Amino acid sequence: GNGASRPLSALHPPRQAAGAELGEVSRLSCLADQFCNAIGVLQQCGPPASFSNIQTAINKDQPANPTEEYAQLFAALIARTAKDIDVLIDSLPSEESTAALQAASLYRLEEENHEAAARLEEVVYRGDMLLEKIQSALADIAQSQLKTRSGAHSQPLPDS
Repeated sequence: GNGASRPLSALHPPRQAAGAELGEVSRLSCLADQFCNAIGVLQQCGPPASFSNIQTAINKDQPANPTEEYAQLFAALIARTAKDIDVLIDSLPSEESTAALQAASLYRLEEENHEAAARLEEVVYRGDMLLEKIQSALADIAQSQLKTRSGAHSQPLPDS
């Protein structure tokens, strides 16, 4: 957009991604907004410069003005966003990641999955065996308690 026709309060704030999958697009959009805003600020606040006398327009002894503050702000924002984009680029799969390597990786993961499934089946089987033993022992205990109780009731009480 044209930054010269709108006030500084109308600058786009940096956008936040709604989801992780939108991170790359959001960062690129943020960088585009920052460039657009920086150009708009330069158009709105930048002092006119004569190309024939460019050296006197760039005077380091000039007092700090809003344009310099904006330049520093946008330089920092653009540098930070560019660094974020570099990190994203570095996290992308490399060109060496061919279909064959991906297939080998998937095959290895599938083998690990089958091994884990076999171990899980063994653990479940042993758990079932232990559960049967525990249930059998509980049934024996219950049967013993019933016999003990019924035997105590059938015995005659001693005379006192």
